[in-house]
Amino acid sequence: MFSLIDPAISYPVKPDTVRVSVLLVVSVIAPALVIFIVSMLLVPGRTAARGTSTALKWRRKFWEWNTGWMGLGVSLAGAFMVTQGLKDLVGKPRPDLLARCDPDLSLLGQYAVSGLGALVGNAPIMVDYHICRNQDSFTTNDGFAAWPSGHASFSWAGLLYLTFFLCAKFAVSIPYLAPRTHSRDHNLASFDLHHHHRKNEVDHHDETIPLRNQAAAPPVYLLILAFVPIGTAFFVTVSRWSDYRHAGFDIISGAVIGIFFAWFGFRWYHLPIRTGAGWSWGARSRERAFYTGLGIPSYVGEEGWHSSRAAAAYRADLEHGENILGSGHQDQPAREMVGERGQNSESSHGEGKYAPQPHVV
Repeated sequence: MFSLIDPAISYPVKPDTVRVSVLLVVSVIAPALVIFIVSMLLVPGRTAARGTSTALKWRRKFWEWNTGWMGLGVSLAGAFMVTQGLKDLVGKPRPDLLARCDPDLSLLGQYAVSGLGALVGNAPIMVDYHICRNQDSFTTNDGFAAWPSGHASFSWAGLLYLTFFLCAKFAVSIPYLAPRTHSRDHNLASFDLHHHHRKNEVDHHDETIPLRNQAAAPPVYLLILAFVPIGTAFFVTVSRWSDYRHAGFDIISGAVIGIFFAWFGFRWYHLPIRTGAGWSWGARSRERAFYTGLGIPSYVGEEGWHSSRAAAAYRADLEHGENILGSGHQDQPAREMVGERGQNSESSHGEGKYAPQPHVV
């Protein structure tokens, strides 16, 4: 339902600056390809010791690739479903609806739905789409799909997710101080302060690190690399305004939907950018892969993902090669268990009696 004298829907029809096919390439194929390349080339990174087995390295590569695509899929699918559902529910006319419609004014009385135009001068008359001479899907379906903008939501869902992914893998974040800093200088010193000791005096490495030296800004070229997808999303979004496909509120609403699902999809599978060291969350435990039940707070348990036979082979793989270090790794608990067995073995032979016991942080 719309008014024939509404200036908001009286704009001309223009071709799309960013066609749907281009949108799919930019928002789906390009991010997926970049995620694959980064996962194959940069994972596991510098945290892998020289003796790390090839199997462990490739396992980590495929896992980061898997979680990267899973998060992208959640982001795009969520934005698409919400956007299309709202379009069908609301049915807001596009700014170029009258040009698409080409209304037949001789049928005005027949298809008038409401309004006081027939009784009061200059009052609007609301009509339905049957008054249009053009009854194709371009008019009857797409012409009433202004809110929210699908180009805006889809581009932000895919490209902002890619920005999050790149920021995580390349450690691009605003410098910050960790909750527990190692500075003991309450005066916020400008330079490192070393406590000099006399000759033959034991050095306890008592030094103060200024707050300004506890973090640093990433290189500017990485900042540019990470924000190229955001610039692309802005271009796609603004093009919908210049093409007379959406009003400003439609575009902003679509962008907000895409931004939310990009954040949600990333955080669903990845650790926080600042503190996660670029890693994604590990896999669910095998016994909790599809359901946990009441009283179980997490999808990760001590049993891990492996079956009994695979777990034995996995432990043998870890014992013959160095472990991959880092936050949120499945193989980390196994390594700690191996180290703990070694400490217990030394204690039983009288060696390492006073070795510190592992503790949970």
